[in-house]
Amino acid sequence: MRSPGMPLFALLLLGMFAEIAVMIAVGNAIGGLWTIALLLVGTLVGLSLVRRQGAQTMAAFSEAVWRRQQPHQEMADGVLIAAAGALIMVPGFISDVAALFLLFPPTRKLVSRRIARKAEAAALKFEHERRFGRGQVVEGEVIDVDAGPVVVTERRELT
Repeated sequence: MRSPGMPLFALLLLGMFAEIAVMIAVGNAIGGLWTIALLLVGTLVGLSLVRRQGAQTMAAFSEAVWRRQQPHQEMADGVLIAAAGALIMVPGFISDVAALFLLFPPTRKLVSRRIARKAEAAALKFEHERRFGRGQVVEGEVIDVDAGPVVVTERRELT
C-alpha cells in the first residue's frame, strides 16, 4: 500500500536533484565562487523583498481589521510570503525563482485565487460527503410491491 506522503516526498527529491543540477550547470558556466556569490546575493535580495512585502501585507491586514472587513486576501498573501521566505532560504536558483514568483503581487494574487478555488471545491465536497455519506450512486428503478393483495385462483397439488 502506498503512503499518502510518497508523492510529496518524490516531488521534494526531484526538486532537490533539479536544484543541484542547475547549480552544477551554473558553476560550470561561470565558476564555483561566482555561483556561491550569486546564491548569496539572491538570498539577501530575496530576504529584503520578503521583509518589505511582509510589512506591506501586515499594514493592509491591520487596515482591513480596523475597517471591520474580513482580511481573507491579506491572510493568503501572508501565507504565500512566508512560503516565499522559506523558498529563499533554500539554496538554489529554482527555489529563488519560485520565491520571486510568490513575492510579486500580481502573480501572488493568481496563486492565491487558484488555492482559494481548490479549497472551496474541497470544502463543498467535504460538506456533501458529511451530509449524504461517501457512497456510490446506483441507478435503479422503484417497483411498488403494495399494488394490492395477491389472490391465488388455482392451486395445484404437489406430486
